[in-house]
Amino acid sequence: MRIHHLNCISSCPLGGRLMDDGVESVLHRGHLTNHCLLIETSESLVLIDTGFGLNDVKDPSSRLSHFFLNLVKPEFREEMTAFRQIERMGLDPKDVKHIILTHLDFDHAGGLDDFPWAKVHLLEAEREYAFLQKTWLDRQRFRPEQWNTKNNWIGYEPTDGEGWFGFNLVRKLQGLPPEILLVPLIGHTFGHAGVAIKAHEGWYFLTGDAYFFHEEMHPAEPRCTPGLAFYQRMMDKNHKLRVWNQQRLRELKRDHSDKIEIFCSHDVEEFERLTGRTAQIPIEKMTWTGSMNFPYDEMG
Repeated sequence: MRIHHLNCISSCPLGGRLMDDGVESVLHRGHLTNHCLLIETSESLVLIDTGFGLNDVKDPSSRLSHFFLNLVKPEFREEMTAFRQIERMGLDPKDVKHIILTHLDFDHAGGLDDFPWAKVHLLEAEREYAFLQKTWLDRQRFRPEQWNTKNNWIGYEPTDGEGWFGFNLVRKLQGLPPEILLVPLIGHTFGHAGVAIKAHEGWYFLTGDAYFFHEEMHPAEPRCTPGLAFYQRMMDKNHKLRVWNQQRLRELKRDHSDKIEIFCSHDVEEFERLTGRTAQIPIEKMTWTGSMNFPYDEMG
């Protein structure tokens, strides 16, 4: 397998450095990535999260809530969608046969409609709860306008017994190689999950929105920017479980950093360290990057 990192349209939330810890004043907007993965397997392309999609770019007000459009102000650029970046790499978007979702928030599922032929894999609890549209905030974050492919969705229950480094997991995603695992990380939503991929010399672990800021993973002195701390608290569906899972991720990073590369969906520093390129530009054709431990665009 070969793994590619895509930033599928950045968000620019109110709060400036209170959000991203940058040098801009609080009167400026911050900058958060929308970190997705594209995996080349021997059978097909697999997309992990979609970010915002082509239809979100063309007509955002018909698909996204005005509340979040004003709050996070996505930087809508068509060339940053997963569909266009896959084309830019010289690959065929029609080869995306599978999409794995960490969760159904609007900024993770907006590109589903760009791949209507693909099977979509997620935790069953995420599908069930999102469909309820239970609260006002749920109706702003979970957008049925983005779900025209819902008949292609496959929901999973976590398995009991032997897990993955102490975490429960979903084994044997339909049609996918066993090196790709869905790992429940409940808290941000009731069906939130990370995705672990076994590469040649270790694991990649995209943790979605289990945390938002790289310093939250510091084993002894975790820190989050005030704005992102507030945003996480506002959005979480189970605060106790979210905090517990963050602590487990810190312990995982502390004990297994030589085997597992842990990263979240929205941290610019993590994205740019992993890719060696700025998050502001689309991927170049068949980019190959590296790290001190093992390659990040990798043949597994």
